[in-house]
Amino acid sequence: MLPPGSTIGILGGGQLGRMMAMAALQLGYRCIAYAPPGDNVAAEACADVFENGWDDRPALAAFAAKCDVVTWEFENVPLAAVAAIPADRLACPARALEVAQDRLKEKGFVAQLGGVAAPHARVDSEDDLLRALERVGTPGILKTARDGYDGKGQWRIASAQEAKGLRFPGKTCIYEGLVDFAAEFSVILVRSRKGEVRFWDSTANRHEGGMLVQSLLPAGALIAAQVPAARELAARTAQALGYVGVLTLEFFATNQGPVFNEMAPRVHNSGHWTIEGAATSQFENHVRAICDLPLGGTATRFAHIDMRNIVGEDALTAHQILAEPGEPHLHLYGKREAREGRKMGHVTRVGHAAE
Repeated sequence: MLPPGSTIGILGGGQLGRMMAMAALQLGYRCIAYAPPGDNVAAEACADVFENGWDDRPALAAFAAKCDVVTWEFENVPLAAVAAIPADRLACPARALEVAQDRLKEKGFVAQLGGVAAPHARVDSEDDLLRALERVGTPGILKTARDGYDGKGQWRIASAQEAKGLRFPGKTCIYEGLVDFAAEFSVILVRSRKGEVRFWDSTANRHEGGMLVQSLLPAGALIAAQVPAARELAARTAQALGYVGVLTLEFFATNQGPVFNEMAPRVHNSGHWTIEGAATSQFENHVRAICDLPLGGTATRFAHIDMRNIVGEDALTAHQILAEPGEPHLHLYGKREAREGRKMGHVTRVGHAAE
């Protein structure tokens, strides 16, 4: 077990790192962050922050020297930067990032474990795209194989004719056929260094423009029926990766069963409700896992939970939410610029069955 007063290093400076650092403080740990210069809101909850480029190996070495354990708060940390951290300091093998950073590799990895993904094809050129349309069919979505999140780096294609007017992005992509689904849900687990796995309840997730906007519990009968199979796949994935900490797999609920969408080797937006709504939040349990502490309970504490993201300029009036009935729990991330499509915070509303 990592003793109190030890230092946790966080690669990345966003809101997930911020909330992780706040949970770590409660358990007696200090955190330092490493991220390129920018609006690094995690710094407000950290004892120190290294604002250096991902290719700055001396800075990475100095950062690692101050840490007893190192984790990450988003999956697009360059692998070369992770490789600069001594392996015995990393809470989790870099293999998890390697798989999650490439949508093609990610789907292949999960398929080997028995998961079912949407029909898809690799696309390296405009000609490849036309062949993928013939093989997979339309409508579908063209996505960059690497990078991209919250709907960025994605293009919906309704027909082959529409694809001819698309300017190919010039990098390896994946074309996915649209899945006929009734709902979306995520499986969030935490795995300890000893291999113990615990799950939180799965929320029904609603997206707009590729961005999560709402997570709800209870999730409904269809999702509840498909959670056991999805959990089995998620547990196999965590074990195959030798994963430690919180891992998230997103699924489509279909008439044929759960269809894997994507994986996030980190704490996840659809798990923010756990701060108020679960016995132990995803952030605290991630800290517990990487520090080799006993895992906390994951039971849901309320009959009804509704988590919604606060996006863009809605953050400017978010404090008005506090006057609403139902004891809303408001979280603003301290971001300086309220841009369109930017997650600025979230609000979680909880209720008992009688309400």
